[in-house]
Amino acid sequence: QVQLVESGGGLVQAGGSLRLSCAASGRTLRRYAMGWFRQAPGKGREFVAAISWTGTTYYADSVKGRFTISSDNTKNLVYLQMSSLKPEDTAVYHCAADSTPGGIVELPGEYDFWGQGTQVTVSS
Repeated sequence: QVQLVESGGGLVQAGGSLRLSCAASGRTLRRYAMGWFRQAPGKGREFVAAISWTGTTYYADSVKGRFTISSDNTKNLVYLQMSSLKPEDTAVYHCAADSTPGGIVELPGEYDFWGQGTQVTVSS
C-alpha cells in the first residue's frame, strides 16, 4: 500500500504561483509513475501532469508552459509547480501513483493509489 498526502494548496490571485507537494509513505516510489489530476465542482477528474520513473514528463495542453512536475525519489516526494495561474485552474488537486507504469498516463484508471487532494483557488 502507498499513502499519498498532498499539501501546498491555497488561495492565489490570477497570475500567481503555487507549489503543490505530494508525500508518499508505505513504499518507495521507485519505478512508479506519478500523476497530478484535478477536479473542479461539477466536473470529472482531469489529467494535469505525470512523471515516469525514468523522469519523462507529460502535461495536459491546458497547463503546458505554466506547470512543471518533478520528483525527488530519495524523499518520496512529487511536486507540481504552478505559475501564471488562471481562475479556470481552480480545483481540488490530487496526487496519484501507478505501480505498473506503461499505460496511458492521462487516464485516472491507470493509477492505483490516490491522495485526498488539496484545494487550489485562483481569484480573478
